Amino acid sequence: MKLKAVILVGGPEKGTRFRPLSLHLPKPLFPIAGFPLIHHHIEACCKVEEICEVLLIGSFQANDALKRFISREKKLFQKPINYLQEYSMLGTAGCIYHFRDVISNGQPDAFFLMHSDAYCDFPLKELIDFKEKFMPYLMMTVKLPKDQTLHYGCAGINNATNEIVHYRDKPASFVSRDINAGVFLLDFSIFETIGAHFQSKLTRNMSFSGLEEDSMDSVNRHNRISFESEVLPKLAGTGKLFAYRINRFWLSIKSAGSALYANRAILDSYRLKHPELLTEQDNCRGNVYIHPTAEVDPTALIGPNVTVAAGVIIGQGVRVRNSIILDAVELKNHSCILNSIIGWHCVVGEWARVEGTPTELNPDAPNATTDSFYLFDKHGKLLPSTTILGRDVRVPAEVVIRNSIVMPHKELHRGFQNQIIL
Repeated sequence: MKLKAVILVGGPEKGTRFRPLSLHLPKPLFPIAGFPLIHHHIEACCKVEEICEVLLIGSFQANDALKRFISREKKLFQKPINYLQEYSMLGTAGCIYHFRDVISNGQPDAFFLMHSDAYCDFPLKELIDFKEKFMPYLMMTVKLPKDQTLHYGCAGINNATNEIVHYRDKPASFVSRDINAGVFLLDFSIFETIGAHFQSKLTRNMSFSGLEEDSMDSVNRHNRISFESEVLPKLAGTGKLFAYRINRFWLSIKSAGSALYANRAILDSYRLKHPELLTEQDNCRGNVYIHPTAEVDPTALIGPNVTVAAGVIIGQGVRVRNSIILDAVELKNHSCILNSIIGWHCVVGEWARVEGTPTELNPDAPNATTDSFYLFDKHGKLLPSTTILGRDVRVPAEVVIRNSIVMPHKELHRGFQNQIIL
């Protein structure tokens, strides 16, 4: 079987909950456990022999950072990896329909469709083995706690046949605990389904709007087709859409808090997949990744669940736990970083403390999302969460920054708690 893989990476209009970390770098390139987020998806795809090409689709500008990343991935995995840029947001179905000729080039038998903000130990080989000829479209699903399902696409599944008989995207009331996990294995007949829906939608809207001067703008708006809210509900119950249920760790990475938990999960996976990436030093506890160019004083205590990026300087007596320290950060002597993400080129002064509230999953529900869908409580107070320092923030000596979000290029002069510093 010959396959391709398509990874949807979104665009600058998306990922707003990831700010301020996505203000200077596209969210898919944000480093988690030492590598950009989509590196982990690409690695999973390149391990499958049947996949002959990986395509990234998004509306980000193909800037130098993105080009360098793709070049490194090609060299590392020795497979064709290409970026397809949509010049207007076409939606999750509209973008693959727009590039259907590129996806089908070379006559592959089917293709994987993956969302870049869903992370798990991707069971791609198992999906291939599970898919039968009578299953043109296969969707990976996972169970979430009932109270979290309303934020995702929910599937009603026939337990005897695994057919998805009902599907609603972000329903107003409870439908099912089985939710769309963001990985599909699709036959190329999906493009006929999307095309028919597009023509129907365009005809319907043109009949209402008529031939107005802004009709091309109208056409561009109606080019936007959502796979989750428009295509999947139509396929449910037709005998064409089936579920592959997984019972393993799964995480939706929408916010900075979930990135911190993903960092923890990926570092843990390195124990089996890439033990050479974990730093084994006397001053490290648990799973720690330290870039070779980072300078860490031997009296500092690092870990568990810590990533230290390139060019970081960590001084004497520093304590870092459950955190991501990005490029060129300086942590001065005896500072303390807990449950936080420290942005590029930040400086944390001596004896300063930067601390967030740790995100923990219920051990009985390992697939629960760690995303907080609300930043504030009913009284307008910022809810306790991961502390984030944006790029180039200066924290003075002997202050405490707790449960706060600091926007880039700020020089603080005192401590803050439960605040967003604009």
